[in-house]
Amino acid sequence: MGIRPDVTPDSPFEEQPSIGLIGMGAMGSLYARCFSEAGWKKIYICDLPAKYDALKAKYEGVPGIHVVKDGHLVSRVSDYIVYSVEAEYIDRVVAEFGPSTKVGAIVAGQTSVKAPEKAAFEKYLPEDVQIVSCHSLHGPTVSTAGQPLVIIRHRATDDAVKLVEQILAPLRSRYVYLSYEDHDTVTANTQAVTHAAFLSMGTAWHCSLSYPWEHGLYVGGIETVKVNIMLRIYSNKWHVYAGLAILNPSARVQIDQYARSTTEIFKLMLASDAAGLRARIYDARAKVFGYTKGNGNGDGGDHSPGSENGNGNGSGKTRAPILLSEDILDHFSLGKKPAEELSPSSRQSAPPNSHLSLLAMVDCWARLGIKPFEHLDLAATPIFRMWIGVAEYLFRSEPRLDSAIHAALYETSHRSDDLEFCVAARGWSQCISFGSFELYKQRFMHTARFFESRFEEATKVGSAMIEALRDD
Repeated sequence: MGIRPDVTPDSPFEEQPSIGLIGMGAMGSLYARCFSEAGWKKIYICDLPAKYDALKAKYEGVPGIHVVKDGHLVSRVSDYIVYSVEAEYIDRVVAEFGPSTKVGAIVAGQTSVKAPEKAAFEKYLPEDVQIVSCHSLHGPTVSTAGQPLVIIRHRATDDAVKLVEQILAPLRSRYVYLSYEDHDTVTANTQAVTHAAFLSMGTAWHCSLSYPWEHGLYVGGIETVKVNIMLRIYSNKWHVYAGLAILNPSARVQIDQYARSTTEIFKLMLASDAAGLRARIYDARAKVFGYTKGNGNGDGGDHSPGSENGNGNGSGKTRAPILLSEDILDHFSLGKKPAEELSPSSRQSAPPNSHLSLLAMVDCWARLGIKPFEHLDLAATPIFRMWIGVAEYLFRSEPRLDSAIHAALYETSHRSDDLEFCVAARGWSQCISFGSFELYKQRFMHTARFFESRFEEATKVGSAMIEALRDD
């Protein structure tokens, strides 16, 4: 290949690698911008032929970026090529452009599900091409700095891996080294059920024809996370979530269990089976977080990490909680509390919530034997980190958890929403089981249109919330 593995954007023009990006959606555009701003001088990009003129106009005068007509032209000249296309289409795109790949080049894919990508690369790429794939585990609106970036060495020399690391260095992400198979397992464990929970929330609120931040039940604290991340997911491209859910077999199993957990817990609520519900939730608490009865933050306060007896990771080590207090979340609420509810002491004036989505999440992890904390530092997306932090916050305090259980059994303020959520969770599970991208798209877009007037605000607020909790 002739490119030094220690090359940098400051290296002379003739020593720099040619970087190719096939597919200029949100993530392809993010990579192009980061590479250009870093000083890489030979960046070749393309998208669908119909978008060529618009793409050329958009990047006219942008340093280092050269727009070409198709993937053949990108593949022929590039030393490092990233396919940023939807998992649904990766086979077709690689079949078309893969054979044109430059001898000795390195090829990667930015798909969220790697099994179809691996199959396509092995089937269509020439044998003299190296494969070092990647996956940025975050969305295009999140800062890449410090976020996990998976690097998959599938067929490559040491120098090829080093070169990829150098090319991706401007992202300032944290490298995580996995195999294709481990990647799909980890992403299913950290993303599949998380997405299903928020998709179900959105569908439930849509079916209730209510904006959750407007009637006072979902304002402040944990509710802020639910609303902001739900909106964040529905403001993104539907195919980002469809590929992971439909093409990853592990994801289907988990989403099905989440729907089953939701339904079974809701039935215990309707039956007012206090003993059965309490036993099931506390069993899940022990399996997932390592807490047993009387072992956790029993007084309900937000203590320092050293006061937490349960550690949630089975390692025997004390681990700092992700979310120490709900108060920081109040700054990011789309709705406003009444004046009398603004003090911390009056937080309880709002009707207690069963938090069915969180109870079902932890129950699902427990039933499938998933240890979410094992993946937290390895490859957690910002959304997963926040969601597990909220679950931990609820479950580590017996008073908070008991309040949710009591609300589930005896409070009716949220009961209609819980019913809609249960139906929505089962509906999403059934939709995904059909394996239809078109059905998934229709279901997703139907709800997205209901909330789209608040997307711009929610994206800004959600990004600020993620940054605040990451830096806290």
